[in-house]
Amino acid sequence: MLIDRLLKTELLRLSEIFPVVTLTGPRQSGKTTLCKVAFPEYEYVNLENIELRERFSSDTLSLLRHYGTGLIIDEAQYMPELFSYIQIAADEDQNRHYILTGSSNFSLMEKVTQSLAGRTAVLTLLPLSLEELPDMQSIATDTLVLRGGFPAVWAHSLPPADIYSAYYSTYIERDLRQLINVKNLSLFTQFIRLSAGRCGCMFVPSDMSNEIGVDMKTIQHWNSILETSYITFTLPPYFRNIGKRIVKTSKRYFYDTGLLCHLLGIVNGEQLSTHPLRGQIFENYVVSEMMKQFYNRGKSPHLYYYRDKSQNEVDMIVESSYSNLSAFEIKSARNCHSAFFKGLDYLRKLYGESVVGTRVLYDGDESLDLTFNGFGNFRQVPYIPF
Repeated sequence: MLIDRLLKTELLRLSEIFPVVTLTGPRQSGKTTLCKVAFPEYEYVNLENIELRERFSSDTLSLLRHYGTGLIIDEAQYMPELFSYIQIAADEDQNRHYILTGSSNFSLMEKVTQSLAGRTAVLTLLPLSLEELPDMQSIATDTLVLRGGFPAVWAHSLPPADIYSAYYSTYIERDLRQLINVKNLSLFTQFIRLSAGRCGCMFVPSDMSNEIGVDMKTIQHWNSILETSYITFTLPPYFRNIGKRIVKTSKRYFYDTGLLCHLLGIVNGEQLSTHPLRGQIFENYVVSEMMKQFYNRGKSPHLYYYRDKSQNEVDMIVESSYSNLSAFEIKSARNCHSAFFKGLDYLRKLYGESVVGTRVLYDGDESLDLTFNGFGNFRQVPYIPF
């Protein structure tokens, strides 16, 4: 089953404006499939293939000129010198179009900013969002969370446990271990699983350093690799210069809850429904969904959380502008209670008219309430443009 991706619209639009479009995202998120569907007439090469990469390296500019009417280059970060040649080929002829993909954000974007500044648009394709899943309203929440968003799970009805086990051993253990030259795999594995156990929590490197037994710089380096490989992301705290002592530590989440559940050893819905971390996992799911809604429309997410020294807290803030904030409290409960609005009410009093909307997102069945201080099923979280 081919699942239509929302990002396709923006990908096609930008390809009419820029000679090069760069598509990043985690491995197996569907980048290659999206590009082939969007540009069926384009030639395709995958630079992860060593033999093909050697061929491309031997006569790069000639091949770029030959395929320049339309070429998809997969895993472009494997050939760093490629980007300078693309700059030359694109400048020579405005009718040449290239689509670049890569799963390492740092390696790819470093070369893009050096050689293709002003010549390329950059998009991010994350795993499937709720909007892209067929019949998602009829699927139980724990099933959605457990299966995650990787297309292989949904398109081929493959068991999530098998998919994420293979994903972890193939891409995380192999790719990341090579990338950071981990000498003790058990410590790195401990770090990843400990990170999973602290999803939705503030990331404090010193705490993890003490628990694992490696120095803090190593923890910070490992964390940056997880982020640039699209395994995790952080939500920074929201603050203004209002004389308040605001917590400055970011909260960390996983892009995909299927992988998160695998790392936590959760293999079925029954385990998930009674797991002590279900609330944090549910929060992770909702926050990652909001991230996808922005990226799927070619937008950069401006997402934050709020917490001060007095323990006033709001799970997620969407900043459309300096004077336009939408705040969300996320609860895994099946019923909504007035106590859930405590942090939201505090934020409204603190920032006044800048807070244009507050809403509790929970795991109940009520339809979305569009009032200023409403609540709604998390599946119906609206896209917030800015």
